[in-house]
Amino acid sequence: MAGTDRTQPMNFDPAPAIILCEPQLGENIGTAARAMANFGLWDLRLVAPRDGWPNDKARAAASRADHVVDRIRVFDTLAEAIADLSLVYATTARRRELAHEVIGPDEAARRLARHIGSAQRAGMVFGREKWGLYNEEVALCDAIVTLPVDPAFASLNIAQAVLVTAYEWRRETTQAALPFSSTEASLASKDELMGMYLQLEEALDRSGFFKTPEKRPTFIINLRTMLGKAGFSDQEVRTLRGILAALDRRHLYDKPGRGLPRRGRGKASDE
Repeated sequence: MAGTDRTQPMNFDPAPAIILCEPQLGENIGTAARAMANFGLWDLRLVAPRDGWPNDKARAAASRADHVVDRIRVFDTLAEAIADLSLVYATTARRRELAHEVIGPDEAARRLARHIGSAQRAGMVFGREKWGLYNEEVALCDAIVTLPVDPAFASLNIAQAVLVTAYEWRRETTQAALPFSSTEASLASKDELMGMYLQLEEALDRSGFFKTPEKRPTFIINLRTMLGKAGFSDQEVRTLRGILAALDRRHLYDKPGRGLPRRGRGKASDE
């Protein structure tokens, strides 16, 4: 989805770290970095990436999320990667035989926001592409975060999982504020609407629309009610009145015997 505003400064507000355990593909690292940047996260940590670091494929896949890629830190073990954090969640799609609390990404975002809001550090751990996290790694974390996916097809790409959790973080910390809002148009006044109604009704009269005159009053009421529901702006009313005027003129020109020359006819010849 296009729309990046390059004039805006990058966001480095306090936020949870994202830790990827032994990621295999540079492309997955890059797309995870991009997902983080989309929602204001910037602290990406890698545990023993298979192809080492730095990785050109990761940077290309990050699609200009360079402020995340440039700050990536690499660790030999998960224990080292989370050593400075005081709250850590493990993400997994599989049931674990552990006594850990299981929460959803929305609740995780709420707790992370409270924790980080009290000037403490936190993070979320994501497993390998093929088999996720080992139980020993989950045991290092404080709780399990799982997404409400279809159990018949629960596997997510790493970047997809990061995107969902990053979205929930952004939603929680911004109160779901959108980056822009609808343009507030000035609604047409009742006087402007009445002018449009009368113009339309007069055009219908001239066209011979009302074959049964006694039904006209009820039809007019229904027509005004229908049009009134649209919530026209003043500009929209002006546009519609211009269209009505053009159609009405065309109708008059195309009807012989109306006292107006027909469209496309030249002046009458004296010969």
